[in-house]
Amino acid sequence: MSPRRLVVGISGASGALYGARLLEVLHDAPQIETHLVVSKAAEINIEHETERPAEYFKRLATVCYHENDLAACISSGSFPTDGMVVAPCSMRSLGAIATSQSTNLLLRAADVTLKERRRLVLLVRETPLHLGHLRLMVQVTEMGAIVMPPVPALYAKPKTVNEIIDQTVGRVLDLFGLPHDLVRRWQGLPGAKEAGG
Repeated sequence: MSPRRLVVGISGASGALYGARLLEVLHDAPQIETHLVVSKAAEINIEHETERPAEYFKRLATVCYHENDLAACISSGSFPTDGMVVAPCSMRSLGAIATSQSTNLLLRAADVTLKERRRLVLLVRETPLHLGHLRLMVQVTEMGAIVMPPVPALYAKPKTVNEIIDQTVGRVLDLFGLPHDLVRRWQGLPGAKEAGG
């Protein structure tokens, strides 16, 4: 049986920890083949935010591509994948994806994901948002993408940054139907009665 393939893009927005943690989790899932594209700006953020070299995370991927390698297999719809995650997704990348630009491999892979009607999840990282940002989010949603800002699930009462990161990464994996134990699932309030009980 062929492994499941997931394309991971890491753009230059703050929030490199999300992409880095996603790679760590997927590295431990032998049934998943990861194809990674890291932008130059993302490499700087990875090293700043994780205090590890970008090369460490690149080695966690099954295959890693240079952002200018537009001849890579993930630039073609004939290369089957389960979809793509851009974590984090900068506003610049969001705008380029929304307008179908393919000036680098991250953007081309995202465009291929949309045109092939595969799942594209964008962890858009910006706040506050102006109307232009919101319109771009609507545009990519209408094109088939899932906009998933990494908003903390405070009901889980996280005690560390890692727990906040894991909750979001776990929800990303949920969107692809991939099993994990990263998320504290909502079970209702303690002592709450079911309707009709």
